[in-house]
Amino acid sequence: MKSKDYFSSFDAIIFDLGGVILNIDYKLTTKAFQDLGLEDFDAIYSQTAQSGLFDKLETGAISAQYFVNELLPFLPKGTTANQVVNAWNAMIIDFPKENLDLIQRLKAAKQTFLLSNTNEIHIQHFNRKLKNVSEESSLHDFFHEVYFSNEVKMRKPNVDIFQFVCQKNNLIPEKTLFIDDSIQHIEGAKKIGLNVYHLANSEQITDLF
Repeated sequence: MKSKDYFSSFDAIIFDLGGVILNIDYKLTTKAFQDLGLEDFDAIYSQTAQSGLFDKLETGAISAQYFVNELLPFLPKGTTANQVVNAWNAMIIDFPKENLDLIQRLKAAKQTFLLSNTNEIHIQHFNRKLKNVSEESSLHDFFHEVYFSNEVKMRKPNVDIFQFVCQKNNLIPEKTLFIDDSIQHIEGAKKIGLNVYHLANSEQITDLF
């Protein structure tokens, strides 16, 4: 891992959310759907991915209600929309307070941004999780700007979303660091000249600064 001086040397830092600031576990959603009676959620995920269902949710092309209604036919009769939402949210665990404290300290010293592939269902849920450890009402209070894929209608790893964030904030890619736990997102950011750091499963952002 690079030195702490390296990470602190950038004028601006763009953070991913899940797996970087927020603890998540995709397997919990798989298990939650299995508990509802959907034996192989991963197969359904692959099947619906062909129609772009999950991508459409993450780019704001469909509503949360439409998303839930598309999943209900795969589930046992009598499954409610709330049960689907709860299963979809099961992957979201918690915000380590030390991560939030670090982000607040960094915001006072340099430009900080959040760039997350997410959706309206998850946003509502992780804002509720945030209130368990913070007096702030949303993640917008922790960063200079927050960019959610479903709101800007673009998603990582596509180059256009990185260009959008940099142009919107007059960021110089060579002086900006992007931190993400997904290698495909790292590769997308590199294409526009951003400095990148791929956060490994065993690492925490508090190890970097």
